[in-house]
Amino acid sequence: MGILLGLATALCWGSADLFARFAARKIGTVHTMLYMQLTGFALLTLAMRALGGWGHLADSSGWRPWAWGVLAGVLSTSSTLALYRSFEIGKLSVVAPLSASYPALTTFPDDANLEEKTRPGGMLGVGWALFSAAGFGVMFWLLGMRVVPLLGSAPSVWLIRLASVVMTTAVMLVLRQPLALPGARANRWVVGVGILDTSAYLLNNYGMQREQVSVVSVLASMYGAVTVALAAIFLREHISRAQWIGVVSIFAGIFLISR
Repeated sequence: MGILLGLATALCWGSADLFARFAARKIGTVHTMLYMQLTGFALLTLAMRALGGWGHLADSSGWRPWAWGVLAGVLSTSSTLALYRSFEIGKLSVVAPLSASYPALTTFPDDANLEEKTRPGGMLGVGWALFSAAGFGVMFWLLGMRVVPLLGSAPSVWLIRLASVVMTTAVMLVLRQPLALPGARANRWVVGVGILDTSAYLLNNYGMQREQVSVVSVLASMYGAVTVALAAIFLREHISRAQWIGVVSIFAGIFLISR
């Protein structure tokens, strides 16, 4: 069951990345982040009773559950802002796999598409993607080892969303960016990101409760392969033969692991 949840997480995050790319290029990184988080927070608040309730957030457990959840939210916000910035300025098929390397922080990904990287602008967003990978690596370790065991799946995501909304709003105020709602053309992308990203976090957390954290994290990080495939299909981004071999190999490996 944990393997299936990890795979579903990868599919949701991979699809969310495609939506985020469109949203970020229409309204910018910070606006995309704020309104997708607000969407997820609002929908999750309405669904909390159906998802099992508020857990230790609403009992007499004190400040510790809130502290761990807020820390995870700060890491998630920083990492996601960096990720969306890489989507805004970089090539999706290059930066998405880099950001998905978080389960192996000590190993830098080997991008086979060297020709694409050497072209003008080919390296745009790579630094942001690597920063995002480092932040997600710490955040998902914290989530699996500390936050989810203490708070449960849905309350963890709810608190992360709350912390992200507050932190992103503060960033916008510091940068003196207007809090105007996105236009109608961007709404569908922002709402899509909010639903898919929140669903991915829920699936990931439920998976961590049923399987080893390392297994779920690796499976969930395969969203990079999903994003590469979607970028080739919908954005017509050039994907090298080596990248396609890598994508196919990843899914073949997942199939063998699940048997």
